[in-house]
Amino acid sequence: MAPRKPRVRKPNGADARLRRTADATGNTDVDYGPLENWIGFHLRLAQTASFQAFTREAKGMALRPGRFATMLLIGRNPGISQTALSRANSRDKSTLSPVLDDLERRKLIKRVRPKNDRRSYRLELTPAGESMLKELTACAERHDRNLDSIIGPRDREQFLGTLRKLIAELS
Repeated sequence: MAPRKPRVRKPNGADARLRRTADATGNTDVDYGPLENWIGFHLRLAQTASFQAFTREAKGMALRPGRFATMLLIGRNPGISQTALSRANSRDKSTLSPVLDDLERRKLIKRVRPKNDRRSYRLELTPAGESMLKELTACAERHDRNLDSIIGPRDREQFLGTLRKLIAELS
């Protein structure tokens, strides 16, 4: 006989308020309390699920979605400054620098100093970065089609509009 899974004891009759929403492991024996209906909590769970699905789609390419987005922005904007990239990616310089260091170490991007400004860098993809970006873009397109199948084509524009509104109002 398999051992019984212990139930978490909840104070003040919380069992009656037990939510049916499963956590990431499929466990429904969790009292989420107010998290059950908090948009921010569900945004974070959705982001995590989306990143995990992208990683599965990119099978072994060993590049996280945030790094892919950074490479895509650099690829679409050759010569972009770190400051402009920081703004476009909604990352402060202290979190962007390690990402760029990693991409440079992997020889996927290069930092080029402009002749007229020795204090800044312009960012470009290397040939290896361009090749990886092409492969990852195909993975991202498949991932986005999977998300479309979940959200539905009729709701896509409204969903994106709501996300853009949240970004604009909270930034």
